[in-house]
Parts: sequence; structure tokens; C-alpha cells
Amino acid sequence: MKKLVIATGNRNKKKELEEILKGLRLKVLGIPDLKIHIPRVIEDGRTFRQNAIKKALTFSRYTGEIVLADDSGLKVDALGGKPGIRSSRFARAGAEDPENIAKLLRLMKNIPKGKRAASFVCVIAIARGGDLLDTVEGKCDGSIEFIPKGKRGFGYDSVFIPDGCRKTFAEMDPSRKNKISHRARALKKARSILKKHL
Repeated sequence: MKKLVIATGNRNKKKELEEILKGLRLKVLGIPDLKIHIPRVIEDGRTFRQNAIKKALTFSRYTGEIVLADDSGLKVDALGGKPGIRSSRFARAGAEDPENIAKLLRLMKNIPKGKRAASFVCVIAIARGGDLLDTVEGKCDGSIEFIPKGKRGFGYDSVFIPDGCRKTFAEMDPSRKNKISHRARALKKARSILKKHL
């Protein structure tokens, strides 16, 4: 069975990626599964694409395997696209999800219901041996709730309601989320790339 390295230490993200990639004959490995030391990648790009490429190239040089790296985040129209590439560290470096959500909701407390449009964006980069194979992007439009709802998911899932839905990602059954999320849409495109190179 072929190996695919997912350039993340986030177990929730790895689990979600594995679920969406079901059907491909792959052994999916995350950072904790690797027995080698890989230097921490500083995500200093100005776009999701730049950060995803940097992670994919770095990991592929060290592992020798095909590597899939994603950079994703939340863009809120009323905040000029913030938190954007700083989504995971919106409140501070090393912030936990509740801190980031609290800051977001604080900044949006006076923004009315019809003005709370947002989108989740995911860019995936695939590399092997230090060479970039391809990048793809997925996007899910929606809006920001006034209070967190639901216990599932991670990141901003508890305050994001996708367009056409009444529940936040965190209230949804994971199988439903994994059909419509930004990451699912990007991975659907990535599957054909992986099939070609595996």
C-alpha cells in the first residue's frame, strides 16, 4: 500500500482528511506517525497557497514520500478578510480554538445578521522529493453565528453556518460536513492528482 504523508500534527484534521480520502489505497501518515525529525515550518507566506506549498515541499524533502499539505482558514467580509491566514493564531500565537472564536465574536458583536458573510478557504499542495506536483483550492461560503453552537469539529466550526444550511459545521454529522466543506471540495480535486502520481 502506498504512503501519503499529511503535513499536519492536528489529529482532528488528519482524521477528517482520512475520511474524505477513503477509497484510495493509501496508508495516511501524520507528523506524529513519522519516526524522523522534520524542522518546524514557519508559515510566513502571504497567502494560503504560499504556506501550503512551503509545507508540502519541506516535508517531501525529508520523507521521500508524496506529501499533501493544506493551509486553510476563515475569511470574514465585514473584517476585511480576517482572520485569513492568521486563523489558527488570531487571538495570539499558540491560541486554542475557544480563544480565537471569542476574539472573532467580540470583533463582530455589532455586525447584524445580514452582514455576517464569511467563507472557509482551503488550499492543498502536493509534492514529492522537493518538487511541487500541483495545488488545488476549495471554498465554502456561509455566515458567522452570534454564539458557538455544536460540539463536533474544530477551529471555527461552531460559529460557521454554510450557505443553504441551518446548522453550524459543529452541529452537523461529520459525514455531512465532509461532503460540503472547503477541505472536502479541495480534496475532491486532489484525489485525481494523487491517482495520477501514486
